[in-house]
Amino acid sequence: MKRLLLSTVILLCFFTSINAQFDCVFNTDTGQWVKPGTTSEPCTNTIITSVPFLRITPDARSGAMGDAGIAISPDANAIHYNSSKLAFVEQELSLSATYTPWLRALGLNDVYMAYLSGYKQIDKLSTVGFGLRYFSLGLINYTNDSGGDNGTGKPNEFEVSAAYARKLTDNFSLSIGGKFIYSNLAAGQRVGAVEINPGTAGAVDFGLTYKKPIELSGNETNLTIGAAITNLGTKISYTNSANKDFIPTNLGIGAAWEFNFDEYNSFTFTTDINKLLVPTPCLGGTGPDTPDCDEDADGIPDYKQKSVVGGVLGSFSDAQGGFSEEIRELMYSVGVEYWYDKQFAVRAGYYSEHRTKGNRQFFTVGLGLKYNVFGLNFSYLVPTTNQRNPLDNTLRFSLIFDFEAFEDEE
Repeated sequence: MKRLLLSTVILLCFFTSINAQFDCVFNTDTGQWVKPGTTSEPCTNTIITSVPFLRITPDARSGAMGDAGIAISPDANAIHYNSSKLAFVEQELSLSATYTPWLRALGLNDVYMAYLSGYKQIDKLSTVGFGLRYFSLGLINYTNDSGGDNGTGKPNEFEVSAAYARKLTDNFSLSIGGKFIYSNLAAGQRVGAVEINPGTAGAVDFGLTYKKPIELSGNETNLTIGAAITNLGTKISYTNSANKDFIPTNLGIGAAWEFNFDEYNSFTFTTDINKLLVPTPCLGGTGPDTPDCDEDADGIPDYKQKSVVGGVLGSFSDAQGGFSEEIRELMYSVGVEYWYDKQFAVRAGYYSEHRTKGNRQFFTVGLGLKYNVFGLNFSYLVPTTNQRNPLDNTLRFSLIFDFEAFEDEE
């Protein structure tokens, strides 16, 4: 039963045209889809993309702060959130390795994500970063249309990325990065007469960071503001069909304020706001007054046939619910981090998503330890709703190596 659930999740990655109108009613007076028995309760319309593993928070530090990471102090995992932060690193070379168990609550022991990342400072103005993400969905027993045995496979996905960050002034930096994406979910299998192939895509990232020291009530503080567009790239398909899916292009804006009370105690408040830059699914129907989502009658919803650029530009105004629905598509993260003597950290955070756009709501907590050449970060996700999260009650950890500190020890 657990394997059947995981197989269903995989199939949803192929066929992402989910018609939410089956449990919704079209209000002809307002021109909106609403829940049955109501006149204004918005209908669920979650934005779905292929390769969603690209948006999974890969490290335990941000994972303990409600997934916030765009503006916090740079480390070896910065390339995932905002690679322009790398221009402000203080060490010359650093690496990080993270292991994240997946679906442990379902008793699956072979589903996980591994992430390796790091950076190398070229000079005081420039830094290069890299990242390697691998997502394994474990061993799957495939069946044919009649339920017969069709062999086994090990679905997997990975991303290889690199970025260059440069400081333009003492307070401002920019970055550009590129990545290759490979997704092999069921290669060689068939759904009806359609053969499934591995999907590939390419994408670029852009980031900017502004950091300003501020003296407040005699205490030294640092205000950091960052923004990043990530996964801006080609569409992806698992078949020979021209019907391709968007990858999770995202716009993120974040801020972090670090307070240094003395040489031993520091406190950071941070918040991120994210929005997917892909089309909102169109909800249509067969009634004469319902919206037509396939005006050219080719069997493919028009929103899925938009170009990448058209999808990005239209993502701010294409929701059928208007501006109010566009606001509901925002995802919020808030977090705090306390350091004692730069060696011991306590973290907490909260992540919020609107109930009609995924309904992920959870608290996070974590710890950090730093000793000479290496650091350890732990995070734990605490669910707050009945909406299950693959990381519910899961402890994950990251290991960071500081090679400059190693040289100092030598």
